[in-house]
Amino acid sequence: MSSVVVIGGGVAGLTTAYRLLQGDPELSVTVLEAADRPGGRLTSLGIADLEIDAGPDSFVARKPSAVELCRELGLRLAEPGASGAYIWTDSGLVPLPPTALGIPADVAALIRWPALSRVGRFGALSDLVRKARPQGNDEALGALLRRRIGDEATDRLVAPLLGGLFAGDVDELGVRSTFPELAAWERTFGSLIRAARAASKAASGAGPIFVKPIAGVHALPRSLVAAIGDLRVRTSTGATEVVRDGEAFVVRTADGDLGADGVVVATPSFAAADLLRDTVPDAARHLDQIRYVSTAVVALVYGEGTADALPDATGFVVPKERAPMTAATFLSRKWPDPAFGDRAVVRCFVGAAGTEDVLDAADEDIVDAVSRHLAALLPLPERADASTVIRWPRSMPQYGVGHLDRVAAIEAALPPGIFVAGNAYRGVGIADTVRAATEVAERVRTHVAGTVRTEKVR
Repeated sequence: MSSVVVIGGGVAGLTTAYRLLQGDPELSVTVLEAADRPGGRLTSLGIADLEIDAGPDSFVARKPSAVELCRELGLRLAEPGASGAYIWTDSGLVPLPPTALGIPADVAALIRWPALSRVGRFGALSDLVRKARPQGNDEALGALLRRRIGDEATDRLVAPLLGGLFAGDVDELGVRSTFPELAAWERTFGSLIRAARAASKAASGAGPIFVKPIAGVHALPRSLVAAIGDLRVRTSTGATEVVRDGEAFVVRTADGDLGADGVVVATPSFAAADLLRDTVPDAARHLDQIRYVSTAVVALVYGEGTADALPDATGFVVPKERAPMTAATFLSRKWPDPAFGDRAVVRCFVGAAGTEDVLDAADEDIVDAVSRHLAALLPLPERADASTVIRWPRSMPQYGVGHLDRVAAIEAALPPGIFVAGNAYRGVGIADTVRAATEVAERVRTHVAGTVRTEKVR
């Protein structure tokens, strides 16, 4: 019987294992997770009398992979209870104008939008008459945006939205690996604003952008483990090295060695580099070049009677270095739950490229800073009744210019039978990670089937 070892029990590793067993229930599949629980950032936290998501609180509905997986697992999905969002300005929260991928989709609304100066509006509207750049190599997301809509619209509107999804700096992120649609929009429409307007019309009536399992995103890895089988998922068992054994491999752990016909390394890329450094040094060298930033989630539960202090919106984003948080979600508005009662529940996000120093502060200082800023914006008390900080060290990979070329080099350097999966490669979101893991599982299945055929011939 053929065997596959999956190193890493986050959503990428668990999805890969689940898909492998779907294709061949008799396949020997073992998932190794160094932590004492699977799921990675897709976990929950207890605060007051509530259980809420400690990591992502939703995933993109219009990318079908995660939606389909949840439905296969019997997880019912919830749609947001609020729509619309705000942006932080020096004069308070301002509603975001209609956008597609952060690009203004309504010229009249852009002209009236108070968060831009007259010069900023003129710079953004110049996109309608500027010539498109000839198709060429990858470029920084910020370079494309600044060329098309100017610095002010980039910094005050688009960067907080698009850069925030990667906890990154738009001037460092590469277009092709983050939002290749923008480069295609420039080539096809000659204008990002015209393209955003067309995209908005095409998406009209398409349903919500984000959804989540009713119980929370943390229900997804739990359901995957149940479908895979508890005995196949070994927690508190970290791999230390992957070595060759003829055409097969040995995965070394503190609890002993595991032989495998195929190995999927579904860890962060820096951990993958350590596992493969001696066996596949060229792959490890490229893996080391993927940079990460650290982030944290600050959860706040206010007292009874505070629910109406939150606007009827999903939350707000913050331009770089204007506040201690990069964004905030009005959780009790976005995902209403009877358990919240009449309480305001907010999640703030801190730490990102260029602002990781915020995380050097003590938890109580971080809570105090975000609480005071929220109270200055909204009719909330200066202190929440309950609060907690969940830190995620080196959690967000940064897709720099040329990132996809680096990923191609990693995959080309790997020998047949070793595969990588996870959010370091072709999408940081849950939907992209699930899609990529499904593709990896198919490649593993093909490899293992070829190994079995070779053995039979011999």
